[in-house]
Amino acid sequence: MSSVGYLDAIILGVVEGLTEFLPVSSTGHLTVAEGLLGLKIDDPAVTSFTAIIQFGAIVATFLYFRADFLRLALAWIRGIGPSVGRHHAPDPDYRFAWLVILGSTPIVLVALAAKDLVDGPLRNLWVVAGSLVAWSAVIWWAERNPRQKYGETELGVKEVLIIGLMQCVALVPGVSRSGATISAGLMVGATRVAATRLSFFLAVPALTGAGVYSLKDVNTEVVGWGPMAVGTFVSFLVAYAAIAWLLKLVAAHSIAVFNPYRIVVGLAIMGLLGTGVLSAT
Repeated sequence: MSSVGYLDAIILGVVEGLTEFLPVSSTGHLTVAEGLLGLKIDDPAVTSFTAIIQFGAIVATFLYFRADFLRLALAWIRGIGPSVGRHHAPDPDYRFAWLVILGSTPIVLVALAAKDLVDGPLRNLWVVAGSLVAWSAVIWWAERNPRQKYGETELGVKEVLIIGLMQCVALVPGVSRSGATISAGLMVGATRVAATRLSFFLAVPALTGAGVYSLKDVNTEVVGWGPMAVGTFVSFLVAYAAIAWLLKLVAAHSIAVFNPYRIVVGLAIMGLLGTGVLSAT
Protein backbone atom coordinates (compact mmCIF):
# COMPACT_ATOMS: atom_id res chain seq x y z
CA MET A 1 0.00 0.00 0.00
CA SER A 2 1.55 3.31 -1.10
CA SER A 3 1.48 6.18 1.37
CA VAL A 4 0.98 9.85 0.57
CA GLY A 5 4.12 11.85 1.40
CA TYR A 6 4.66 15.57 1.68
CA LEU A 7 5.75 15.97 -1.95
CA ASP A 8 2.67 14.02 -3.07
CA ALA A 9 0.52 16.28 -0.89
CA ILE A 10 2.00 19.44 -2.40
CA ILE A 11 1.50 18.19 -5.95
CA LEU A 12 -2.08 17.08 -5.27
CA GLY A 13 -2.81 20.34 -3.44
CA VAL A 14 -1.67 22.33 -6.48
CA VAL A 15 -3.76 20.16 -8.80
CA GLU A 16 -6.84 20.47 -6.56
CA GLY A 17 -6.55 24.22 -6.09
CA LEU A 18 -5.90 24.89 -9.77
CA THR A 19 -8.62 22.67 -11.20
CA GLU A 20 -11.45 22.77 -8.63
CA PHE A 21 -13.11 25.84 -10.11
CA LEU A 22 -11.88 25.66 -13.69
CA PRO A 23 -14.15 23.66 -16.05
CA VAL A 24 -11.56 20.91 -16.51
CA SER A 25 -12.52 18.43 -13.72
CA SER A 26 -10.54 18.47 -10.48
CA THR A 27 -11.51 14.85 -9.72
CA GLY A 28 -10.27 13.76 -13.13
CA HIS A 29 -6.96 15.58 -12.76
CA LEU A 30 -6.48 14.32 -9.20
CA THR A 31 -7.17 10.76 -10.31
CA VAL A 32 -4.57 11.04 -13.08
CA ALA A 33 -2.06 12.68 -10.73
CA GLU A 34 -2.57 9.93 -8.15
CA GLY A 35 -1.96 7.30 -10.82
CA LEU A 36 1.23 9.01 -12.00
CA LEU A 37 2.44 9.25 -8.39
CA GLY A 38 1.94 5.53 -7.97
CA LEU A 39 -0.97 5.81 -5.55
CA LYS A 40 -3.89 3.38 -5.59
CA ILE A 41 -6.68 5.61 -6.90
CA ASP A 42 -9.54 3.47 -5.56
CA ASP A 43 -8.07 3.22 -2.04
CA PRO A 44 -10.66 4.78 0.33
CA ALA A 45 -7.86 6.54 2.24
CA VAL A 46 -6.54 8.18 -0.94
CA THR A 47 -10.06 9.05 -2.05
CA SER A 48 -10.77 10.65 1.32
CA PHE A 49 -7.51 12.64 1.12
CA THR A 50 -8.51 14.20 -2.19
CA ALA A 51 -11.94 15.08 -0.78
CA ILE A 52 -10.53 16.56 2.43
CA ILE A 53 -7.99 18.85 0.74
CA GLN A 54 -11.00 20.43 -0.98
CA PHE A 55 -11.49 22.24 2.34
CA GLY A 56 -8.68 24.51 1.16
CA ALA A 57 -10.73 25.46 -1.90
CA ILE A 58 -13.81 25.98 0.31
CA VAL A 59 -11.93 28.40 2.58
CA ALA A 60 -10.62 30.22 -0.50
CA THR A 61 -14.21 30.60 -1.76
CA PHE A 62 -15.43 31.91 1.59
CA LEU A 63 -12.56 34.37 1.81
CA TYR A 64 -12.89 35.64 -1.75
CA PHE A 65 -16.69 36.04 -1.53
CA ARG A 66 -16.78 36.88 2.19
CA ALA A 67 -18.87 40.02 1.67
CA ASP A 68 -21.41 38.10 -0.44
CA PHE A 69 -21.68 35.19 1.99
CA LEU A 70 -22.07 37.54 4.97
CA ARG A 71 -24.75 39.55 3.18
CA LEU A 72 -26.68 36.42 2.17
CA ALA A 73 -26.36 34.85 5.62
CA LEU A 74 -27.62 37.96 7.38
CA ALA A 75 -30.49 38.34 4.92
CA TRP A 76 -31.48 34.69 5.43
CA ILE A 77 -31.35 34.98 9.23
CA ARG A 78 -33.44 38.15 9.14
CA GLY A 79 -35.86 36.57 6.68
CA ILE A 80 -36.62 33.48 8.78
CA GLY A 81 -37.16 35.59 11.89
CA PRO A 82 -40.56 36.81 13.16
CA SER A 83 -42.47 38.51 10.35
CA VAL A 84 -45.24 40.18 12.40
CA GLY A 85 -45.81 43.72 11.26
CA ARG A 86 -43.66 43.43 8.15
CA HIS A 87 -45.12 44.96 5.01
CA HIS A 88 -42.00 45.65 2.98
CA ALA A 89 -41.02 43.75 -0.17
CA PRO A 90 -39.01 40.52 0.28
CA ASP A 91 -35.26 41.00 0.40
CA PRO A 92 -33.72 39.75 -2.89
CA ASP A 93 -30.70 38.49 -0.91
CA TYR A 94 -33.02 36.41 1.29
CA ARG A 95 -34.59 34.92 -1.84
CA PHE A 96 -31.22 34.22 -3.42
CA ALA A 97 -29.93 32.56 -0.23
CA TRP A 98 -32.86 30.14 -0.41
CA LEU A 99 -32.11 29.49 -4.08
CA VAL A 100 -28.51 28.54 -3.19
CA ILE A 101 -29.82 26.14 -0.54
CA LEU A 102 -32.36 24.70 -2.99
CA GLY A 103 -29.79 24.34 -5.77
CA SER A 104 -27.40 22.52 -3.41
CA THR A 105 -29.95 19.89 -2.34
CA PRO A 106 -29.91 17.59 -5.41
CA ILE A 107 -26.20 16.80 -5.28
CA VAL A 108 -26.36 15.96 -1.57
CA LEU A 109 -29.13 13.43 -2.17
CA VAL A 110 -27.63 11.96 -5.34
CA ALA A 111 -24.09 11.78 -3.89
CA LEU A 112 -25.31 9.77 -0.90
CA ALA A 113 -27.43 7.47 -3.06
CA ALA A 114 -24.70 6.88 -5.66
CA LYS A 115 -21.64 6.88 -3.38
CA ASP A 116 -20.68 3.24 -4.09
CA LEU A 117 -20.96 3.85 -7.84
CA VAL A 118 -18.98 7.11 -7.74
CA ASP A 119 -16.20 5.71 -5.52
CA GLY A 120 -16.20 2.37 -7.34
CA PRO A 121 -16.80 1.75 -11.07
CA LEU A 122 -16.84 5.45 -12.03
CA ARG A 123 -13.42 6.06 -10.45
CA ASN A 124 -11.77 4.73 -13.56
CA LEU A 125 -9.40 6.63 -15.85
CA TRP A 126 -11.25 5.46 -18.95
CA VAL A 127 -14.34 7.18 -17.52
CA VAL A 128 -12.29 10.31 -16.78
CA ALA A 129 -10.84 10.45 -20.30
CA GLY A 130 -14.18 9.86 -22.01
CA SER A 131 -15.96 12.44 -19.85
CA LEU A 132 -13.32 15.11 -20.48
CA VAL A 133 -13.82 14.75 -24.22
CA ALA A 134 -17.60 14.23 -24.25
CA TRP A 135 -18.54 17.10 -21.92
CA SER A 136 -16.53 19.51 -24.06
CA ALA A 137 -19.37 19.21 -26.58
CA VAL A 138 -21.90 20.25 -23.89
CA ILE A 139 -19.80 23.30 -22.98
CA TRP A 140 -19.56 24.27 -26.65
CA TRP A 141 -23.32 23.89 -27.12
CA ALA A 142 -24.14 25.85 -23.93
CA GLU A 143 -21.98 28.76 -25.03
CA ARG A 144 -24.00 29.02 -28.26
CA ASN A 145 -27.12 30.03 -26.30
CA PRO A 146 -27.71 33.69 -27.19
CA ARG A 147 -29.93 34.35 -24.14
CA GLN A 148 -27.17 35.17 -21.68
CA LYS A 149 -29.03 38.01 -19.99
CA TYR A 150 -30.06 37.07 -16.43
CA GLY A 151 -28.10 38.19 -13.39
CA GLU A 152 -27.86 35.86 -10.39
CA THR A 153 -30.76 37.54 -8.52
CA GLU A 154 -32.99 37.30 -11.61
CA LEU A 155 -32.85 33.51 -11.73
CA GLY A 156 -35.90 31.61 -10.52
CA VAL A 157 -36.53 28.32 -8.74
CA LYS A 158 -36.79 26.35 -12.00
CA GLU A 159 -33.50 27.69 -13.37
CA VAL A 160 -31.58 27.09 -10.14
CA LEU A 161 -33.00 23.57 -9.80
CA ILE A 162 -31.84 22.78 -13.34
CA ILE A 163 -28.35 24.04 -12.44
CA GLY A 164 -28.41 22.03 -9.20
CA LEU A 165 -29.47 18.87 -11.02
CA MET A 166 -26.76 19.39 -13.63
CA GLN A 167 -24.24 19.63 -10.80
CA CYS A 168 -25.05 15.99 -10.02
CA VAL A 169 -23.69 14.96 -13.42
CA ALA A 170 -20.30 16.18 -12.22
CA LEU A 171 -20.18 13.22 -9.83
CA VAL A 172 -18.89 11.43 -12.92
CA PRO A 173 -15.12 12.11 -12.86
CA GLY A 174 -14.02 14.10 -15.87
CA VAL A 175 -17.22 16.11 -16.33
CA SER A 176 -16.21 18.98 -13.97
CA ARG A 177 -18.52 20.43 -11.34
CA SER A 178 -17.88 24.00 -12.47
CA GLY A 179 -18.16 22.98 -16.12
CA ALA A 180 -21.54 21.38 -15.45
CA THR A 181 -23.00 24.22 -13.38
CA ILE A 182 -21.71 27.05 -15.58
CA SER A 183 -22.96 25.25 -18.69
CA ALA A 184 -26.37 24.77 -17.09
CA GLY A 185 -26.44 28.43 -16.10
CA LEU A 186 -25.78 29.47 -19.67
CA MET A 187 -28.47 27.08 -20.94
CA VAL A 188 -31.13 28.68 -18.74
CA GLY A 189 -30.13 32.18 -19.86
CA ALA A 190 -27.77 33.42 -17.13
CA THR A 191 -24.87 35.65 -18.02
CA ARG A 192 -21.49 33.96 -17.93
CA VAL A 193 -20.39 35.91 -14.84
CA ALA A 194 -23.67 35.18 -13.02
CA ALA A 195 -23.43 31.47 -13.87
CA THR A 196 -19.83 31.36 -12.67
CA ARG A 197 -20.57 33.17 -9.40
CA LEU A 198 -23.52 30.86 -8.71
CA SER A 199 -21.24 27.91 -9.42
CA PHE A 200 -18.94 29.13 -6.64
CA PHE A 201 -21.83 29.53 -4.20
CA LEU A 202 -23.14 26.03 -4.97
CA ALA A 203 -19.63 24.61 -4.55
CA VAL A 204 -19.46 25.35 -0.82
CA PRO A 205 -22.23 22.95 0.38
CA ALA A 206 -21.16 20.27 -2.12
CA LEU A 207 -17.45 20.35 -1.25
CA THR A 208 -18.05 20.74 2.48
CA GLY A 209 -20.37 17.75 2.52
CA ALA A 210 -17.90 15.62 0.55
CA GLY A 211 -15.03 16.57 2.83
CA VAL A 212 -16.90 15.96 6.09
CA TYR A 213 -18.30 12.64 4.86
CA SER A 214 -14.80 11.51 3.83
CA LEU A 215 -13.37 12.02 7.31
CA LYS A 216 -14.60 8.55 8.24
CA ASP A 217 -12.23 7.00 5.67
CA VAL A 218 -9.09 8.74 6.94
CA ASN A 219 -6.26 6.24 7.39
CA THR A 220 -3.19 7.85 8.95
CA GLU A 221 -1.06 4.87 7.89
CA VAL A 222 -1.66 5.91 4.28
CA VAL A 223 -2.09 9.65 4.71
CA GLY A 224 -0.69 11.34 7.81
CA TRP A 225 -2.19 14.50 9.30
CA GLY A 226 0.91 16.45 8.27
CA PRO A 227 0.62 15.77 4.51
CA MET A 228 -3.14 16.30 4.78
CA ALA A 229 -2.63 19.75 6.33
CA VAL A 230 0.01 20.67 3.73
CA GLY A 231 -2.20 19.54 0.84
CA THR A 232 -5.14 21.54 2.19
CA PHE A 233 -3.06 24.71 2.68
CA VAL A 234 -1.56 24.50 -0.81
CA SER A 235 -5.04 23.90 -2.22
CA PHE A 236 -6.25 27.08 -0.47
CA LEU A 237 -3.46 29.28 -1.87
CA VAL A 238 -3.79 28.04 -5.43
CA ALA A 239 -7.62 28.01 -5.40
CA TYR A 240 -7.80 31.64 -4.28
CA ALA A 241 -5.66 32.72 -7.23
CA ALA A 242 -7.68 30.49 -9.59
CA ILE A 243 -11.00 32.06 -8.50
CA ALA A 244 -9.75 35.58 -9.20
CA TRP A 245 -8.33 34.55 -12.57
CA LEU A 246 -11.46 32.67 -13.70
CA LEU A 247 -13.81 35.55 -12.87
CA LYS A 248 -11.68 37.91 -14.96
CA LEU A 249 -11.55 35.39 -17.79
CA VAL A 250 -15.30 34.73 -18.03
CA ALA A 251 -16.06 38.46 -18.07
CA ALA A 252 -14.63 38.59 -21.58
CA HIS A 253 -14.20 35.03 -22.86
CA SER A 254 -16.23 31.88 -23.43
CA ILE A 255 -15.53 28.92 -21.13
CA ALA A 256 -15.23 26.91 -24.35
CA VAL A 257 -11.63 28.17 -24.43
CA PHE A 258 -10.93 25.25 -22.09
CA ASN A 259 -12.27 22.69 -24.59
CA PRO A 260 -9.04 22.15 -26.55
CA TYR A 261 -7.23 21.47 -23.28
CA ARG A 262 -9.96 19.08 -22.11
CA ILE A 263 -9.87 17.17 -25.39
CA VAL A 264 -6.08 16.95 -25.53
CA VAL A 265 -5.87 15.75 -21.91
CA GLY A 266 -8.65 13.22 -22.46
CA LEU A 267 -6.97 11.79 -25.56
CA ALA A 268 -3.59 11.79 -23.80
CA ILE A 269 -5.03 9.77 -20.91
CA MET A 270 -6.48 7.29 -23.39
CA GLY A 271 -3.07 6.98 -24.99
CA LEU A 272 -1.34 6.40 -21.65
CA LEU A 273 -3.95 3.81 -20.71
CA GLY A 274 -3.67 2.09 -24.06
CA THR A 275 0.13 1.83 -23.80
CA GLY A 276 0.04 0.62 -20.21
CA VAL A 277 1.77 3.67 -18.74
CA LEU A 278 -1.30 4.28 -16.57
CA SER A 279 -3.62 1.77 -14.95
CA ALA A 280 -7.33 2.44 -15.24
CA THR A 281 -7.91 1.86 -11.50
